[in-house]
Amino acid sequence: MTVYQKLLQATEKERNELMNLALIQQGGKGNISLQTYIGFLTQAYHHVKHTTPLLMTCGGRLSGKYEWLRTAIGEYIEEEMGHQEWVLNDIAECGADKEAVRNSTMPVTSACLATEVMVSYAYDMINRVNPIGFFGMVLVLEGTSTAVATQAGEKLMQTLNLPKKAFSYLLSHGSLDISHVSFYESLVNQITDEADQNCLIHSAKVFYKLYGDIFRDIEARLM
Repeated sequence: MTVYQKLLQATEKERNELMNLALIQQGGKGNISLQTYIGFLTQAYHHVKHTTPLLMTCGGRLSGKYEWLRTAIGEYIEEEMGHQEWVLNDIAECGADKEAVRNSTMPVTSACLATEVMVSYAYDMINRVNPIGFFGMVLVLEGTSTAVATQAGEKLMQTLNLPKKAFSYLLSHGSLDISHVSFYESLVNQITDEADQNCLIHSAKVFYKLYGDIFRDIEARLM
């Protein structure tokens, strides 16, 4: 069994719990309101804007034995820069105020506590525990995107009667993250240190819970 296969097997329960959440299930069928979709995009902005800073921080905290991984992170950074602007543009295409979202911070409700906690855990994992653990977040976010993002975007385009320009984040990440997952798998399989593997598994389990909490919060407030 490869490291990647071991990771998927160890986190199967947490992954299934996330994918079975009502918002993800209904979103994949196109059965959510415009308000809920904007709520999803708002939370996406508040964590996507940290993707590049988190990657940079992770690269800086890796030990010398992971120089090969630091190089790969440079490729990730090039791919991910500016994606938060895609999210904001989608929000604007939905008729909402993207600048209000951009400028909102905790404790303003548009940036919910669940999102704040997930982002904080990512920085804490990198800086205090083990930078390898950050790749648990990558597994959760990119794996979820490949599973539902494109389908959800296409369905919602029809049910919400919105232009394709309102779904640049979902439609691009569904297809884009397929190649990312393959790249991710090749990287994870090179992590031979057992302690680092265990940290990766642990953090992925936690990130599944934390990412799920964002959807649970949106469900409670908007669905």
